[in-house]
Amino acid sequence: MKTIDTRFRFFVVLTLAFWALLLTGASKAQETKAPDETGKVEAPAAAAAPAAAAPAPKLPTYFTATSDDPKKPPAWPDPTGGASGVWATPASDGKGDVPEKLTIQDLYDRMAHNLYSINYVWVLIAGFLVMFMQAGFMLVETGLCRAKNASHTAAMNLMIYPLGCLAFWVYGFAIGWGNWWNGPVPPGWYPSLGPGLSVLNEGWGLGAAVDAAGKATGAFTYGLIGLKGWFLTGAVGDTAVLVLFFFMMVFMDTTATIPTGAMAERWAWKNYCLFGLWVALPYCLYGNWVWGGGWLAQGGVNWSLGHGAVDFAGSGVVHSMGGVIALAGAMILGPRIGKFNAQGRPNAMPGHDVPMVALGTFILAFGWFGFNPGSTLAGTDLRISYVVVNTMLAGVVGALAAMVTLMLKGLKPDTTMMCNGMLAGLVAITAPCAFVDPWAAAVIGLVAGWLVVVSVFFWEARGIDDPVGAISVHGVNGLWGVISVGIFATGQYGAGWNGVVREEMVKLYGSDGVRGLLYGDFSQFVMQLIDAGTVAIFGFVMAYVWFTVSDVITPIRVSKETEIEGLDGPEMGVLGYPDFQLHPSAGGLSGAGVSAAASPSMVGIQAKKVAMD
Repeated sequence: MKTIDTRFRFFVVLTLAFWALLLTGASKAQETKAPDETGKVEAPAAAAAPAAAAPAPKLPTYFTATSDDPKKPPAWPDPTGGASGVWATPASDGKGDVPEKLTIQDLYDRMAHNLYSINYVWVLIAGFLVMFMQAGFMLVETGLCRAKNASHTAAMNLMIYPLGCLAFWVYGFAIGWGNWWNGPVPPGWYPSLGPGLSVLNEGWGLGAAVDAAGKATGAFTYGLIGLKGWFLTGAVGDTAVLVLFFFMMVFMDTTATIPTGAMAERWAWKNYCLFGLWVALPYCLYGNWVWGGGWLAQGGVNWSLGHGAVDFAGSGVVHSMGGVIALAGAMILGPRIGKFNAQGRPNAMPGHDVPMVALGTFILAFGWFGFNPGSTLAGTDLRISYVVVNTMLAGVVGALAAMVTLMLKGLKPDTTMMCNGMLAGLVAITAPCAFVDPWAAAVIGLVAGWLVVVSVFFWEARGIDDPVGAISVHGVNGLWGVISVGIFATGQYGAGWNGVVREEMVKLYGSDGVRGLLYGDFSQFVMQLIDAGTVAIFGFVMAYVWFTVSDVITPIRVSKETEIEGLDGPEMGVLGYPDFQLHPSAGGLSGAGVSAAASPSMVGIQAKKVAMD
């Protein structure tokens, strides 16, 4: 316990130093220009259009999220989607669908509506795949745990879905994406899901921006938190908002389920339920800073550090956050009984079903083809082909690298470690998948496959017990994925990302896409290091404090007797494998066939399968 207190003090001091450095940098930051009348932050002065440039052409209201009639408010939120262009057959504008009777504007309206429709369907289907990843997590984590805890581990993976979803609906979405519309964007940008997202326009931060009339626009120099969307009330009752809500919710649920693996086989059920309602808080706060237009995303416009924090599909936002929470939880819980011997050396505690682990890994790899490509939020973004291939390559190379690393160490090619190698490669490529070439994706996967093996041994050597390797797969390799953007990004994609358009880059390369240090932008690498440090420190401290406080509310760890017996009976009342185990707490089972070595209290009974004639 003394060691844990020392670590906690160390992280508190490190956190204070980090925030002091941040505030020092903030005082030297450039002032952002006031947003224009659409509520969007303009590009830096260096990239602004000349004053004598021709006025912008008049565009349809479903691009500008405004109204043609200044006396009428915009049509959004729009609960039907009818204001975003015009759907065909039957046409919602009453003009019919006879081509020769339609104007160019009428045809354009129909095309725009179809574009939004394609993007809706793409994002929703991708979200369905991400939701199905919960089944993969359940199989991997349950298979890597012992049979006496199978029901409990499976139940944690099941119930984190409704618990996390409830929290995200009540408060998480508002905190993370409530001010999404006022984040930094490139000139001429329009949302791929339509103008309905313009209603996500309330938040809080430092340095409120004002328009020419001195009226607050909702944008901030340093965005910190969103404040609109609680309970998905009518104020955000728009079709586009609900698409974004669903997609982001299943992402958050991935973060929420990562700690259930690292804390398995000793986490008390009631404490776990409290965690499920809390986890949306750190996730959505950090998500706001990176994906909701907050201060990390603004690192480019404020500090001239690349394009600000870039995390395409969540190596940091999703996986690193889940991994560092898992690390804090595992430290507070302590190792499982019997994991370490008297000399502190780890004992093997193998999972009970390796084929189950392999099946779960395949399900997760399949779901990742929704996780990463779906993060374009646009089926019309043809870069999805790169995202898919990069995702595939990183995963397969990660598995191979883990196998080779084990064999070079003189060990057998452990099936479960090769599964974790594949998952590590997938985690690492999640942030850079849209920005790198295929060869770089393979290199990122190669490093991830090696890193996961090294990391597992590293944490074990320091007394951290992680039954499934979640800290190494998600936490460590999530950080590697974030950093790799700043190394391998080519600049081919992401022009204007986070509102950054640098004239010197446009002159050099023709456009200002996201590029790493290998392609001429060292500042992006620095920004990625800041991002990685933020999620590691913020996520860990938040989780450490939470688990410490929640342990006072209700114990975080089960009793010694329950842990030895297995959590299925005492905690859940349902055994994962009733034909193979007997637990005294499961419906008053008799002692038939029980080992004579059992104690009088019947604690820790493990029986052979009772033969049924």
